[in-house]
Amino acid sequence: MNTSELYPVDSRVVVQSRRGLEIGRVRGEGQASSHSQKGGVILRLATTEELSTWEELAQKAEDLKWFLRARARARGLQVKIVAVEFTLDASLVTLSYSAEERIELSSLIADVRTHTSARVNFCAVGPREQAMHLGALGACGRESCSSTHLQDFAPVSIRMARDQQLPLNPEKLSGPCGRLLCCLQFEHSMYQELLAELPRKGTKACHTDSGACGKIIKVNPLAGTVALLTDEGQTLEARPEELSRR
Repeated sequence: MNTSELYPVDSRVVVQSRRGLEIGRVRGEGQASSHSQKGGVILRLATTEELSTWEELAQKAEDLKWFLRARARARGLQVKIVAVEFTLDASLVTLSYSAEERIELSSLIADVRTHTSARVNFCAVGPREQAMHLGALGACGRESCSSTHLQDFAPVSIRMARDQQLPLNPEKLSGPCGRLLCCLQFEHSMYQELLAELPRKGTKACHTDSGACGKIIKVNPLAGTVALLTDEGQTLEARPEELSRR
């Protein structure tokens, strides 16, 4: 099978990532490509032998993770070992960790050497990356985007929630990682296009048909309308073409 063919959903494949050869799972339909991708390049379907090796390395990584957590506690290091991952050829082991302050981790290298001779790569991760490694359920009831299809984490701002007319409730807007929901960015560009065609909130305008004037107090980008609070205290819903600047 060459790289231009489609791979079945849920199939296990060998991926050439930045770290080396790894095993990945196909999460959705798409075209494999020989061009560089953020998550790596699919090379082929994984063989039974490769899957067996990957499972053995995953168990070895799990044992090493708990061993390093115990050693970190014994040394008084304020660090959380989030994940340990080997490449398929076991030549590189990546230790993902979280720490509130900058710490020296070289003391843990000797502990790693008791389990493997692989090169060691320390990788500091934030809350979103922790959710990716540990897995979590989103507010939608499905597995979180960070632990399924996202390969990197674009910045998410409260402005995105405002543009989408969402209530600015931290509990509603935060994911299981405690940060703003990654999915806020998915439709933001569409909302920006829709908002560009509407007058801004606070703009003074007059309704051409009724002649009532007032101030725009709300915009509804999906409906393509705005709410105009007239000087008489009434609220009118209107489209941009029905309004003129005051």
